[in-house]
Amino acid sequence: MPADETSYLVGLNLTGRRVVVVGGGTVAQRRLGLLVASGARVHVVARAVTPAVEGMVTGGQVTAELRDYTDGDLDGAWYAIACTDEPDTNAAIVDEAERRRIFCVRADNAKQGTAVTPASASFDGLEIGVLAGGAHRRSAAVRTAIVEALQSGSLTDDEPHAAGVALVGGGPGDPDLITVRGRRLLARADVVVADRLAPPELLAELGPQVEVIDAAKIPYGRAMAQEAINAALIDNAKAGKFVVRLKGGDPYVFGRGYEELEACAEAGVPVTVVPGITSAIAVPSAAGIPVTHRGVTHEFVVVSGHVAPDHPDSLTDWSALAKLRGTLVILMGVERIEKFATALVEGGRTTDTPVTVIQEGTTRGQRELRADLGTVAARIRDEGIRPPAIIVVGPVAGFSVNGG
Repeated sequence: MPADETSYLVGLNLTGRRVVVVGGGTVAQRRLGLLVASGARVHVVARAVTPAVEGMVTGGQVTAELRDYTDGDLDGAWYAIACTDEPDTNAAIVDEAERRRIFCVRADNAKQGTAVTPASASFDGLEIGVLAGGAHRRSAAVRTAIVEALQSGSLTDDEPHAAGVALVGGGPGDPDLITVRGRRLLARADVVVADRLAPPELLAELGPQVEVIDAAKIPYGRAMAQEAINAALIDNAKAGKFVVRLKGGDPYVFGRGYEELEACAEAGVPVTVVPGITSAIAVPSAAGIPVTHRGVTHEFVVVSGHVAPDHPDSLTDWSALAKLRGTLVILMGVERIEKFATALVEGGRTTDTPVTVIQEGTTRGQRELRADLGTVAARIRDEGIRPPAIIVVGPVAGFSVNGG
């Protein structure tokens, strides 16, 4: 019986059960990932397969036979998908499935199959599926809207998160660049301990019941002591609250994330670590600069600029960095750029080595300054560049094509 607008939406337990996919093109490729993730034993029958499908076969995730479909290929299957580019073959697969009482999706004509694949997503233990009578774009749009609403907290299932701490990387500045998991946990927070570089728009999305603790560390200004931050995390978690420690970039890239993890672990507080998009890579990218490029650089190094090369606390071998031919990304280095440039030139880098400085990268306030090692310090002073800013040194800093 053809599927229609009144299809019955159901979740199938395919773990360990045979699923046959006939066709090895891009449609099959899109279906295979979820089938494998469900635990199904997936078998592909196709004349040819895409490189991605071939990789899944090579990796042992699916099995395959490279040949034409023949009647009998669905033997032992619990579920089938007909996704060849031949309507007659797809119709024959559906016919066999009917005889064997196997539900079958027909990808080229949903209403001619006996099952329809919903637009689906997973969110925090929820499995979401949307059907729109075969109108795939509509179902996908609604599915995406539901997931985004859950991620932002505008739609909630009222399921509280267990007490503990989540170290969440908020990304380089643009609020859209936080990870899906990070945004999801932020929407569940009772308390948010936020850094200065955490995207402020994310805090504006929080409900009025959420307590926000300002843990800003202003360069050469006020700062919340690390011990006080640790105490805020531990005390609130032990009071039964779910605490999100929201940081800019990634928690473990000059963010003291591991120090906070150690403090919580010592206090017996469970911690979830959510990696973030680090500004060391994302901000140069936003300025049209790849930190690596074939034939130009085979390495990139990220270094903290919070202490000068001649400072007794410096752990960086600047003479070694100067000898590298690749990309150097300096974080927190604007105030000491003259000393860094001098150390690199004294170590062997030429004064005409390209340098790009990006202030407030990925945000509306992004500014870019292009110079070289010989002029960058003066240019930064003359043009009033201020933190937060990323400094990129090396051949790629001279690239000027911006992908937007």
